[in-house]
Amino acid sequence: MSAMYAALLATFCQAVAAQGSEHAEPTTPDSTTDTVLANTQQQVRASVVWLASGVDSWFGDTPFSQGGKVTNGELGWNVYKREDQPATTGIRFKARFKLPNLESHSYIFVGNDDRREIVTDQPDTFSRQQQLLRGDNRDNTFFAGIGATIKESVDLRLGFRGGLKPYAQARYRHPWQISADDRIEFRETVFYSVADRLGSTTALSYEHALSNTLSFRWLNAVTVTQSSEDTAWSSSIGTYKSFGDQRVLSLEALLGGVIGDDVRVSDYGLQAKWSQPVHKDFVIGEVLVGHFWPRPSPLESRRQAWAVGTGIKLKF
Repeated sequence: MSAMYAALLATFCQAVAAQGSEHAEPTTPDSTTDTVLANTQQQVRASVVWLASGVDSWFGDTPFSQGGKVTNGELGWNVYKREDQPATTGIRFKARFKLPNLESHSYIFVGNDDRREIVTDQPDTFSRQQQLLRGDNRDNTFFAGIGATIKESVDLRLGFRGGLKPYAQARYRHPWQISADDRIEFRETVFYSVADRLGSTTALSYEHALSNTLSFRWLNAVTVTQSSEDTAWSSSIGTYKSFGDQRVLSLEALLGGVIGDDVRVSDYGLQAKWSQPVHKDFVIGEVLVGHFWPRPSPLESRRQAWAVGTGIKLKF
């Protein structure tokens, strides 16, 4: 599977290189960009569909075209720099396959992401790729597995991450629309891996619509495992302003630490993020700026650190 992932990334690069070397009629810069990006998206999607149809053929003879789907496809690149950390770059990939030779509620998932967040099922807001907290691309790994949805609220997953290390997850999610403007969502993921043994991540979010384009959200998550005495927690309070056409500005206060630790909040800060399409509706760019106050141990005084980041992702 890792070889297939490498081939997928090579396809992305080769598509861009090939477009630059072709002899064609003179075109404007805009039309050349349109062609390069459109062809890149098509080739990446074709590679993923080929992978999905190949996996589907393991389970039966029904053609992939009869109900097969590739959804949530995303290939992205990012770079982050924080004053107290080295600069890090990373490539993320994810996709979900609907396979006609499996039961209607089963699916295959593949991707590349932080190895800890894959197993513990952290909410996206607390992903190190979505914030400027201690990013380290050395922890990224390829993962793949099979999942099943039960009554729309329960997901069961059995997967493998880097080095064919197995893990299992059972996720329960339930939203409550308590009013026209207020929504609460509860999510509980119980997981098992050799390194963590049994563990769980509990997430609770509250969202309030201040207007049609402005919302407030408070999100909290707690993760505990048998292999560690630590209970890690994260919290985010923020406002999100939509300007239409996938253009979003957010301002978040982020906090995190370990329950019972001598330093109650080991890292906190403010982060602003702007995201918008940079080409049509399938190439999305984002810029992040943050300021943080980390204190790793009670023997150290709290420091300050500015952070910046940028990224681009191709949806397919």
